[in-house]
Amino acid sequence: MNLKSELSDINVVVEENKDLSSFSTMRLKAKGTLITVSDANILEKLLKRLSEKKIDYRILGMGANTLISNDSTIPYITLKFSFDKEGLVDNGENFIFPASLRLSTITSFAAKNNLKGWEVITGVPATLGGAVVMNAGTSLGEIGSIVKRVWIIDNEGQSRIVEVDDESFSYRKNNFLKNDEIIYQVELINNGKDKSVSEVIRNYLKKRNETQPMKEWTCGCVFKNASYNEKPCPAGKYIDILGLKGLAIGDMRVSRVHGNFFENTGESTREDVLELIALAKDELYLQTGIMFDLEARID
Repeated sequence: MNLKSELSDINVVVEENKDLSSFSTMRLKAKGTLITVSDANILEKLLKRLSEKKIDYRILGMGANTLISNDSTIPYITLKFSFDKEGLVDNGENFIFPASLRLSTITSFAAKNNLKGWEVITGVPATLGGAVVMNAGTSLGEIGSIVKRVWIIDNEGQSRIVEVDDESFSYRKNNFLKNDEIIYQVELINNGKDKSVSEVIRNYLKKRNETQPMKEWTCGCVFKNASYNEKPCPAGKYIDILGLKGLAIGDMRVSRVHGNFFENTGESTREDVLELIALAKDELYLQTGIMFDLEARID
């Protein structure tokens, strides 16, 4: 099937055999078909057409927690919605952002305006949509705490709005997104101002740079933290205790800075990451009896 031809009447950009390494914060070697969408109406038409033609798809943002395939036969969709960052002001109301907006832009705005509660996403390398999908967070909290509404389009091209409540999120996941649905817009709560927010963000970024490999090619945390007998079990701490820091397969290496980060030091592929993950996971279970779940998503 010629995908360009099938989508020729829809205003999308279709790039075949596209180098997708820049769409992964781990910079994994990968190629595939990329469909770029510029607004919600076009996304509705696209998903409806793909459904009619029975074509599967994957959504791709910054690829911060996604291990993308070397040579995917399934097309990737990326959102590139326009947004005027210069016109962004705090007028006391909630904020509605496109899902394609990077969290770094939102964090900078939060620091400038001391937006209460928004420090929870400090330093998270993700788009807003991707962060909501996995309820991204830090030791300061999770993004779910500042989300009011989420706009979604399903695989039939139908849109719906989710009003967030106490059941909408759990640890590193959302509880409302269905298979093949795509978030295209998010409303964040304006909780007013807290003069300490800018300082908290500044200090937390400093701490992250000192304790995590922020300048290396990683996908963020590989494993979710676990608990045993109601006590927290940080994956990175246990990897450190077991002496797995520095362990490498090809160009993929367990970070010497933080054990829950794996670094691509050269030309790694998804297979290299998966092999290192399996080795670390088996060793963790063998030595601790704890089965750590993946935070990284295998695409």
